[in-house]
Amino acid sequence: MFIPKYTITDQLLTNITQINTLIRDFNERRFPKVILVEFEKIAREVSTFASTSIEGNPLPLTEVKKVLRSKPVNIRNSEKEVINYNQAIKTLHQQLQTNRLELSLNLILYIHKQITIGLLPSFESGKLRQKPVFVNDPRTGKVVYLPPDAELAKDLTIDLITYVNENSQKVDPLILAGIFHKQMVIIHPFMDGNGRTTRLITKVLLAKMGLNTFNLFSFENYYNQNVTKYFQTVGEYGDYNEISTSIDFTDWLEYFTGGLIDELMRVKKLLPNIGVTPDTQLEIHHLSILEYIKKNNFITDRNYAKLTDRAKATRTLDFQKLIDLDLIERKGKGRSTFYVLKKD
Repeated sequence: MFIPKYTITDQLLTNITQINTLIRDFNERRFPKVILVEFEKIAREVSTFASTSIEGNPLPLTEVKKVLRSKPVNIRNSEKEVINYNQAIKTLHQQLQTNRLELSLNLILYIHKQITIGLLPSFESGKLRQKPVFVNDPRTGKVVYLPPDAELAKDLTIDLITYVNENSQKVDPLILAGIFHKQMVIIHPFMDGNGRTTRLITKVLLAKMGLNTFNLFSFENYYNQNVTKYFQTVGEYGDYNEISTSIDFTDWLEYFTGGLIDELMRVKKLLPNIGVTPDTQLEIHHLSILEYIKKNNFITDRNYAKLTDRAKATRTLDFQKLIDLDLIERKGKGRSTFYVLKKD
């Protein structure tokens, strides 16, 4: 039975509190749909670049964007890796909208197959490893970690899944997501693609708790800024058989939650400015409409006329702009027309 060792330090508690505050702030703010669509595209590109770059993919962000815009005719492995990861992000995000994703061994194997298809032999893509693997220091090339024996990989992975699912209502979801992330790296259940698979599953776990990194930001970006520190913190050194009972998750959980804060703060500064054009810019009169609806649940043209001295034809255009931006919707007809916030 998997029972992780960790301590809820003052720093970890502070990080969790700050993340929850930032999440509430994002959830309370509304942005035009055209802005959010553009932001989702950027977040997906950055996630794809960062997560593959962490594992040694040489393509710069500019090249990754080109590959995702137009699929090359003769695809190199580096490009295939980027295309696979991007497609996996899209698929998982779509499935999350239908609430069908639950953590399971099948989901982990499915994601691994998505990111490694065409890159690994068919008997290794979407399959747990049957052979030993070694983790090398990328700088020296020397072996620094020996993961569990191959015959233990399945049971250890199932134990981890059981722990996360059984504690979903008992342990803070941020801690659960962090524990899952590190333990998967420790188990190393696949011949290749362990890191990419782990980061995608972590995105799913965070999304189910309300922190959707598929359309908001890329926590992978934080790791990619200092890959050495990421590997040193998420990984372990030595032989799993000798260190398994002494592994402590505390330092990693502080780093993991600190990384989420770093990215959320970056996005908080960026989001109000992204995609702002004359067509998407909201003026004070548009904001007054939204504020009125928030307080009263609806607004009519008569209500709006009391808030502004704008002519009726202009007021109609104001309502239409908010409708076009997917922020409000029209209800009723004729003199009974009123407007409400658009439901997500």
